[in-house]
Amino acid sequence: MKFGIGAAAKRTEDRALTTGKGHYTSDVLPANGLRAVMVRSPVAHATFTISDEAIGDVEAMDGVHKVFTYRDVAHLGPIPCGFFVKNPDGETATVPDFTILQENTVRYVGDAIAMVVADTQMQARDAAEALMVDYDEKPAVVDVAEAVKPGAPQLYDQYKNNTDFDYIVGDEDEIADVFKKAEHVVTLDLINSRVVTNYMEIRSAIGEIDRKGRYVLTTGSQGVHSLRTTLSKSIFKEPPENFHIITPDVGGGFGTRFAIYREYPLVLQAAKILGRPVIWIADRTEHFLADYQGRDHVSHAEMALDGRGTILGIKVDTLANLGATVAGPGILVPALGSHMLPGCYHIPAIYSRVRGIFTNTVTISAYRGAGRPEAAYLIERLIDKAARDIGMKPETIRQRNFIKPSQMPYTTLMDRTYDSGDFAGHMKKAMEIADWKGFSARHRAARKNGKLRGLSMATYIEACSGGAAETAQVRLERDGSVTIIIGSQHNGQGHRTAFGQIAAEHLGVSLEQINLVQGDTDRVETGTGTGGSRSVPVGGASLNIAAGRLAETLRQRAGDMLEAAAGDIELEDGVARIVGTDREVSLADVAAAAIDAGAGGTLSEKDAWTPPHYTFPNGTHAVEVEIDPDTGHIDIVNYVVVDDFGMTLNPTLLLGQVHGGVAQGLGQAMLEKTYYDPDSGQLLTASFQDYCMPRAEDFPDIHFETRNIPCKTNALGMKGAGEAGTIGATPAVINAVVDALHRHNGLTHIDMPMTPESVWRAVNA
Repeated sequence: MKFGIGAAAKRTEDRALTTGKGHYTSDVLPANGLRAVMVRSPVAHATFTISDEAIGDVEAMDGVHKVFTYRDVAHLGPIPCGFFVKNPDGETATVPDFTILQENTVRYVGDAIAMVVADTQMQARDAAEALMVDYDEKPAVVDVAEAVKPGAPQLYDQYKNNTDFDYIVGDEDEIADVFKKAEHVVTLDLINSRVVTNYMEIRSAIGEIDRKGRYVLTTGSQGVHSLRTTLSKSIFKEPPENFHIITPDVGGGFGTRFAIYREYPLVLQAAKILGRPVIWIADRTEHFLADYQGRDHVSHAEMALDGRGTILGIKVDTLANLGATVAGPGILVPALGSHMLPGCYHIPAIYSRVRGIFTNTVTISAYRGAGRPEAAYLIERLIDKAARDIGMKPETIRQRNFIKPSQMPYTTLMDRTYDSGDFAGHMKKAMEIADWKGFSARHRAARKNGKLRGLSMATYIEACSGGAAETAQVRLERDGSVTIIIGSQHNGQGHRTAFGQIAAEHLGVSLEQINLVQGDTDRVETGTGTGGSRSVPVGGASLNIAAGRLAETLRQRAGDMLEAAAGDIELEDGVARIVGTDREVSLADVAAAAIDAGAGGTLSEKDAWTPPHYTFPNGTHAVEVEIDPDTGHIDIVNYVVVDDFGMTLNPTLLLGQVHGGVAQGLGQAMLEKTYYDPDSGQLLTASFQDYCMPRAEDFPDIHFETRNIPCKTNALGMKGAGEAGTIGATPAVINAVVDALHRHNGLTHIDMPMTPESVWRAVNA
């Protein structure tokens, strides 16, 4: 099929998106909309007061309609936490209320205390800056390791040592016995640094009240239905039918657009009170100050091995920075993410402890991979260090401890059942492509040129594409075009093309004849949204079933029109044709005949396929680097990825997903980090002048190929690919740099980000 499953079709959505014809939230602003600006705390920890006089002075300014403070939204529920865990005493961990506006205490720079609404953006900004707020500053703590020490500033009275939860898997006494019997014990302390999401499109929101009296929210999101549920059930406590949520084009999500933000209920409440649409549009600095961020773990890890390098057990103690509050999947990321600590390896004993810690920083939430990159980084760095400590090659220790295909399905001690995979197979393939055997000669040549050379890898496995069903509907229209209605949400991944290919496979139409409807609770009945690489593996599986049923209906109707059996009808190029003849009827005529006969409903099918379990994409990233010892500059001279994604829907889209994921992983490994002043709690990296985002010149050419083994728990055999590049990239490039440093001066670890300065210092250590 020219446009069907497996075809390297070009993205049909790109022409509009790259020529300024996309429709993002800021492109659909109502003409009579008022403008809102947030008032955010300039200090990291303080109690505060805003007098009635101060509010009155601002509301008297030109163009200002109202200043919203806590008392205006006190009746609204807090932003909910979407996941909870049990502490060692068996009690479910609680979280503090994440109120829509702070009442009298701020806990990070950027904390929201008020919102000003005015006729214009400039008037609202001037008014927000004029609002007098009295702050009584308190000591702040921003580092997660410092936050748990005795005497550290406390964010909440009820959370001792700033600890929200203590999540343990495994038996501490059992793991202690394993380590006593070990011939080798390897230890590693590492930091998984905090990063800012920095999607291209800054967040914005439009709040309106429609003619039916419903709240209407337009905003970029990763799923309109989850927003509606949160707004109706948790915040406004009104029926879901009172809310209409719209998401147009979205310029990037990466997990942090999945949860709800304060500004969304605020603009709705303001629109209700003021009787006009209210528009809020952030700027980039506000994004740095207030949008949920990612990662920020500090871990101590140990591995026990026998004399042959066989892993006997691991124990890990992680401090996960939650920021000052918990929202959405904030607990899920470190807790469930830890369940992927075994990686690709048979590990017979595990003890994992994860503590969620409050600090005077922005809330941490899901960021591309959401816990799985953190787990993969830890186990892959630990494996490489173990190999060096006991005198083995990194590939040998991996080979020796890999879970074998014959052991599948394999259930880890962290309760994850891998259905399929050949980890040794894709590692061997990646090593062949990377020319492992020829490295010694390249290393000698580099030394002659005064450079340091390193070669290493990371193997990874992740859990994704699970959760609830995703309903997909496919409909043949009177003009012969096809409409797909589905509850996932595109954030730039190419959904129109991907879902279009599945429909085209069955219905025989071109991608240009297929329209995709997403992001509108009035037009799409249900939806789980985009996250965890589930859009195509789950939504596509539902669509595949629905499109197959619709194709059978069309063959039957076309057969009746052509006086032929349904089994003799093929659907191709927008027509239904008797196989081997030129007798055909257009799909438009089939649709028109059915609609005119009053049977239009039969030309629409829908399905809701529910995944029985997670899927487990896996692969190997092999990286070779060259370092200039005089400057600390890292040159990635070879980058190889061999992945097992189960099956490939579109190799071009897949390549784009892997490239994008690798870019984000390398960005964190080499350039990106969020810095807060340890004394004042001020964000020191609040703009692109201070926060180093990677550019095209920072990335290497990437050799990518698949070594797919169909997934046994997915209806399409897919495993998901959206986050895989990020998961494999970070440990792979750091392992390669450590290899170069170890060959030079015996160094066995370097933390992220590996900036030229930090590498130069490591070279000269």
